[in-house]
Amino acid sequence: MQESPMRTQGFGAAFVSALRPFCWSVRREFWENRWLSIAPLAAAVLFLTGFLFKVIAFRYHVYGVPVFLLKMMNPFRNHMHSVPADSSLQGHGFAMPYEISGTLIMGTVVILGFFYTLDALYGERRDRSILFWKSLPVSDLTVVLSKISIPVIFLPLLSLVITFALQFSMLLLASVVLLGSGVNIAAIWTQGSFFHVSLGLFYHIITVHGLWYAPLYSWLLLVSAAAPRAPFIWAFVPPFVIGVVEKVTFNTSHFAAMLQQRLIGPSSTASPMSGTAAEHVSVDPIAHLIPHHFLSELGLWVGLAITAVFLAATVRIRRYRGPI
Repeated sequence: MQESPMRTQGFGAAFVSALRPFCWSVRREFWENRWLSIAPLAAAVLFLTGFLFKVIAFRYHVYGVPVFLLKMMNPFRNHMHSVPADSSLQGHGFAMPYEISGTLIMGTVVILGFFYTLDALYGERRDRSILFWKSLPVSDLTVVLSKISIPVIFLPLLSLVITFALQFSMLLLASVVLLGSGVNIAAIWTQGSFFHVSLGLFYHIITVHGLWYAPLYSWLLLVSAAAPRAPFIWAFVPPFVIGVVEKVTFNTSHFAAMLQQRLIGPSSTASPMSGTAAEHVSVDPIAHLIPHHFLSELGLWVGLAITAVFLAATVRIRRYRGPI
């Protein structure tokens, strides 16, 4: 009767001991590649700065003429035209650009993920640090899984947190700047549909940027482990050649269409990057957020199977690949 808790405790201890190298490997990736977190933060700060100037210009605009020019032209003007008192922000040509902010952060993270996976294993062989990391008691499987988890899991989650913080900061800045201007501050929080946009963004990041892009990231990681030189060429020339050969030989473009759909995303997910999806969200923002639609996509499971094959090949190649 006392063996069952001990066995359970032993299993938990074994799981924790097996998970610890993976966690430290993930931390190592962020320590060595600080630009993975700095770049999206810089993009968010840049966007927030531009948004602040937009709100200030909206608060003090007078028929499209900047206020300081009006003061120079008429120094006896002792009052400033403010925004007319109206609860409709759309009627004044002002809208909270939630979709644009989410698209900016997600686009930045996707680009970072592509460049990271393309250099993740190639950089180790190039600077010969692979000799040091192979001397540590960490298996090749753990290293490869930790590297593929950066663009598939951790970068999307990081972009999600940064986007939420950015959008919430936009609401606070707009509320403070427009206070006392005659604009209904409550309309900023209600008309923007912050909750609906955030929910759609969360669903899009988990499905598309996490699972749907996994074959692309695993292919780049495989090239990073196998390429003798110039991994960028080895990653993008073979798909281009396959598409050209198919077009010349069979006069079809199925491979190019498959890559295009893989980059755009499945039809069952409403991407904030597409105008039609954004319109759909504005009409019924939660109706399309059904995991069954995404999980029933054949391309999802085919992509995950291809990801497993690419990762298995990457583990085997790294096991026998030496420094450059």
